[in-house]
Amino acid sequence: MSDTPDLTATTGTAAGIAGYWDAAAPSFDEEPDHGLRADRTRLAWERRLGSWVPSGPLDVLDVGCGTGSLSLLLARSGHRVTGVDLAPEMVRRARAKLAEANRPARFLVGDAASPPTGGERFDVLLARHLLWTLPEPEAALREWIGRLRPGGRLVLVEGRWRESGQGDPYVAGAEVLPWLGGVGAEDLSAVLRPLVAELRIELLGEDPELWGGPVTDERYALLARV
Repeated sequence: MSDTPDLTATTGTAAGIAGYWDAAAPSFDEEPDHGLRADRTRLAWERRLGSWVPSGPLDVLDVGCGTGSLSLLLARSGHRVTGVDLAPEMVRRARAKLAEANRPARFLVGDAASPPTGGERFDVLLARHLLWTLPEPEAALREWIGRLRPGGRLVLVEGRWRESGQGDPYVAGAEVLPWLGGVGAEDLSAVLRPLVAELRIELLGEDPELWGGPVTDERYALLARV
């Protein structure tokens, strides 16, 4: 018997999780760092991505892509982007966003922890604010590293989130998720350091332009090379 959490036993069915994020999709871009509608917020993310992702074009896998805002920035930089999200409505909106901007990209409905891209390998894998949702985040990290080409880059935008007490609760059983509420830079580094060739942390919490205003919780980017 496995000691690792089971998706259906601990956090509801995959359909239930997809339903949660489908329901969140219509208002998802209202968050400043999700929709990137303000010029200064969008430019702040453009600058960061430009420093994290080498000039290309490169093959980039955006896991847990949501409505595709970061995918769009990467596509505008000339990269070949594949986005994956479990929620069909998120994927629909991502496709529409890129089409409206006349930028090519591929978006797939599927589990971000095990992206449905077959044997393809990528130069960069990007995940933002995703690890807390996964029942087996360490397994997902190993899977993602396996999707990268030699010398490929892992870009994880993560943190420990302030508890707001607002909004709808996550799916039933979420309290057993290993990294519910986020994961600190020290803990995430300890998991990844044995698996990668290079690793560094870039603190993000003191840059209010990224978030649409000041934040008080831990936010950072973990940048690794395999």
